[in-house]
Amino acid sequence: MILLQLSAAQGPVECALAVAKAVKRLQSEAKGMNVEVSLIEHQDGETKGTLKSVLLSLCGAKADMLASQWTGSMQWTHPSPYRPTHKRKNWFLGGEVFKTDEKQRQGDIQFQFCRASGAGGQHVNKTDSAVRATHVQTGVCVRVESERSQHANKRLAIILINKKLDDLADEQSASQTADRRMHHHSIERGNVKRVFKGEDFKPA
Repeated sequence: MILLQLSAAQGPVECALAVAKAVKRLQSEAKGMNVEVSLIEHQDGETKGTLKSVLLSLCGAKADMLASQWTGSMQWTHPSPYRPTHKRKNWFLGGEVFKTDEKQRQGDIQFQFCRASGAGGQHVNKTDSAVRATHVQTGVCVRVESERSQHANKRLAIILINKKLDDLADEQSASQTADRRMHHHSIERGNVKRVFKGEDFKPA
């Protein structure tokens, strides 16, 4: 499993729209590579249909290859659909992969199991596959129901708890280099790795 975050950082609404379009493009590429993509967390933009950030899990033999194509700075070239007279046509988003370390801190985490909500048919309705995990000392809590099995959701919950605790430790120590939250503020506009163009967000 690979965790991939796409972010508009502090960019305007057009960048948040680029993130939403990027997710759809990534899902299309994943289908062709037999990689399963699950939505773990997301932060909606101020305008409907946009995303400030999204955290995805990628599973499959070619997950590493796909993730590598979506890391770094990316550019979407298209006139603003929100500000027709705006001269700027280049909008930026960033992608970053995070470690999936699930070994540490397991003894400090309490788990609750419940039925998943949303689509899933009979499997979702009859099994307690969703997991709510709480780190006892800090109160950090996550709920995961993106995977079909309770075991997979528990594993992912541990990973997310570890990531949130690492973020807190980085903030407290003022070490912001690898902090996921600070990544929202630091998309590099130079050295663009991929460029997409047009309303349909096609690779240039």
